[in-house]
Amino acid sequence: MEDKSIIIKKVKKVQGAGAHGGSWKVAFADFMTGMMAFFLLMWLVNMTTKPQKEKLAHYFQEYSIFAEGGAGGTTQMISTEQAVPAAQITITQTPAASGDAEGEGSPAGLEQLKNKLQQEIEQQLADLKDQVHIEVFEGGVKVDIMDKEGNPMFPLGSTTLTVSGQKILKVVCDNIKSTSSRIEIEGHTDAVSYANKEFGNWELSTARASAARVEVEKNGIPSSRLRRVSGYAATEPIIKENPFDPRNRRISLRLYPEKQGKSPAQVQPPAQTQVQPQPAQPQTPVQVAPKVGPQTPLQVYPARLK
Repeated sequence: MEDKSIIIKKVKKVQGAGAHGGSWKVAFADFMTGMMAFFLLMWLVNMTTKPQKEKLAHYFQEYSIFAEGGAGGTTQMISTEQAVPAAQITITQTPAASGDAEGEGSPAGLEQLKNKLQQEIEQQLADLKDQVHIEVFEGGVKVDIMDKEGNPMFPLGSTTLTVSGQKILKVVCDNIKSTSSRIEIEGHTDAVSYANKEFGNWELSTARASAARVEVEKNGIPSSRLRRVSGYAATEPIIKENPFDPRNRRISLRLYPEKQGKSPAQVQPPAQTQVQPQPAQPQTPVQVAPKVGPQTPLQVYPARLK
């Protein structure tokens, strides 16, 4: 009987694929996804303008997926509560333009401004109302503040306003602050001449107009509304038959309201028509970028006082 030898085979089982396994594919896929997102971000940064970048930054600062979708988030960048349904439309009806028929610069508007000033002068300055003359001229309203024997707007030969002159200018300014009127200030004298040729009626009328400008600005009228400040000496007397009449010594304010439009205080909000919303239809979420020191008047002492 032949001897039979027993042969034992040991087989080694290799766990996995070692260095040549498939785990690298997962890492490579993550890497490619990250690169794609990076290049997409670079493209968006290059293609968007600065205002769009600011809106996007504001959006991501304010928006939170957890505030609306809970721990699981949400698939919409803007919730249905934030989005306005297409059926909810507000129609604003702008009143038809009426030209100058109702504007401040229309004849009716000028007459209204004149009556308003006249009424305020009579109510607040009953003792001075006869020294204020208001009239409408083409394109504006003229306010003459005149001297009166015993009650001048300026002391004789001086460029400093009296208390009476300050009171009248304050009432006038308080009533034109809310308007769009541009202003011209004129100084006028009577025909009495000065012995001193270095300082005459031209210099006096101009200096008084400038002093009135300072007082107007003190009363809240910005300098941007002033068109001109000038002196006319005795060339345009208001009492033509008597150039020496004290009423010819005056300060004139010419008011030029805007021909179109009204002041902010007079503009009424436009009427709106609200359309009732219809049931909103489900729509595919859309990614939307959200919107995100006074001048000191000159004191003049001429050789001959007026």
